[in-house]
Amino acid sequence: MNEQTSRGAWQVFVVFLRLGLTSFGGPVAHLGYFRTEFVERRRWLGEAAYADLVALCQFLPGPASSQVGLGLGLVRAGYAGALAAWAGFTLPSALALIALALGIAQAADALPAGLLHGLKVVAVAVVAQAVWGMARGLCPDWPRRLLMLAAAVLLIVWPGALAQLLAIGLAALIGMAFMRPAADTAHEPLPIPVSRRTGAAWLALFFFMLAGLPLLMLVWPSQALAMVDAFYRAGALVFGGGHVVLPLLQTSVVSTGWVDSDTFLAGYGAAQAVPGPLFTFAAFLGASMQTAPSGWLGGLLALLAIFLPAFLLVAGALPFWETLRAHARARAALMGVNAAVVGLLLAALWNPVITGGIRQPVDAALALAALLALMRWKWPPWLVVAACAALGWATDRMLP
Repeated sequence: MNEQTSRGAWQVFVVFLRLGLTSFGGPVAHLGYFRTEFVERRRWLGEAAYADLVALCQFLPGPASSQVGLGLGLVRAGYAGALAAWAGFTLPSALALIALALGIAQAADALPAGLLHGLKVVAVAVVAQAVWGMARGLCPDWPRRLLMLAAAVLLIVWPGALAQLLAIGLAALIGMAFMRPAADTAHEPLPIPVSRRTGAAWLALFFFMLAGLPLLMLVWPSQALAMVDAFYRAGALVFGGGHVVLPLLQTSVVSTGWVDSDTFLAGYGAAQAVPGPLFTFAAFLGASMQTAPSGWLGGLLALLAIFLPAFLLVAGALPFWETLRAHARARAALMGVNAAVVGLLLAALWNPVITGGIRQPVDAALALAALLALMRWKWPPWLVVAACAALGWATDRMLP
C-alpha cells in the first residue's frame, strides 16, 4: 500500500467512523447521510454517480447502505478504502451489541425480565414499520402486492430456508415473465478501480463460497464452519437488506437451537437503538451462541461472515454495472424479487416477532403505541426502544 493510498484509507475510516457513531434511522437514512457527506460536502463523486452506486447496491442482495459505503471507500482509496469504510461504519454498533450479548449471558438473572420483554415488544413495531414502508415502495401495484402475499403465505405455511429460496426464485421468474420496468435514465459513469477480470474473480469466489461451504461441512463438520456458512448465506441471499435479514437469521440460529427465541427477539429490539447497519445484529447473535465459538470470538466471526458477501458482490459487480443496468429483464426479475422479500418480512412479522413478543393485551397496546411513535410522531428509534424497555419493566412490576 503506497503512502497516498494509506492516507486516503485513513481519511475514509475517520469519516465513516463518525457516521457509524451518529447514523441512526436505518438504511434509507444512511443513504441520506452518505449523500450529504460525500456528494454535497466533500464532493468525492457527483450526484448522478452516487445515484448509480445506490442503484447497483439496491440491485444486489445484501445490506444496501453498507454496500454503498463499501463502494464509496473502494472508489476513493481502493481495497484499503473499502475495508476502512466498512470498519468505521460497522464496528461501533457491532461492539456495542457484542457487549450487550455478553451482559445478558452473564447477568441473565440480574436483568429484569420485563425489560427484556419490552425489547421483544418493540421489535413488533419496528418490523411492522419496515413492512409498511417497504410494501409502499416495492409493491406499488396489485400484481406485486399479490406476489408479496403469496410469498408470505408460503413462508407461514412452510417455514424454513428452502421455502425462502423457492419464494425468491419463483418471484424472479414471475418478474421476468410478466413485469415491465420503467425505462432507464441517463447517468454519470462511476469511477471504477476494479478490472473486469478481477471483478469476475470476486464473483466466482462469492458463488464458490455459497456452494462450497455446505459441501466443506460434510467433509469437515464443525460449529465454527456451520456458523460461517449460516451467516454467509444470510448475507448472500437477502434482497433489500436491513430488516429482511430477520427471517433468514431466525431460521439459521433459532431453529437450530444455537440462540433461544427470547434472546433473539430481545437482541433484535436492542439493535434498533444503536447507529449503523442493522446487519450488526449478527454480532449479537454470534456472541450469544449457546455452543462455542461464542462471546467476542463468535460475535466477530458472525460479523465477518455476514458482511463478506457484500464486499465480494460490490467489488465483483462494479466493473459490469454499465452492461447489467441496460438489461430490462434483469430489472424485471428484481421487481419480482423485491415483492417476494417484503412477503418474507411479512411472514417474519407474524412468526417469530408477534408470536414471540405479544403475550397479553398490554403487550399489543405497547406495540401499537411504539408503532405510532415511529410512524406518526416520528420519534427516533433509539428513544422508542428505550421507552418500550422501561415500560416493559414497569408493566412487569405492576401486573401479577
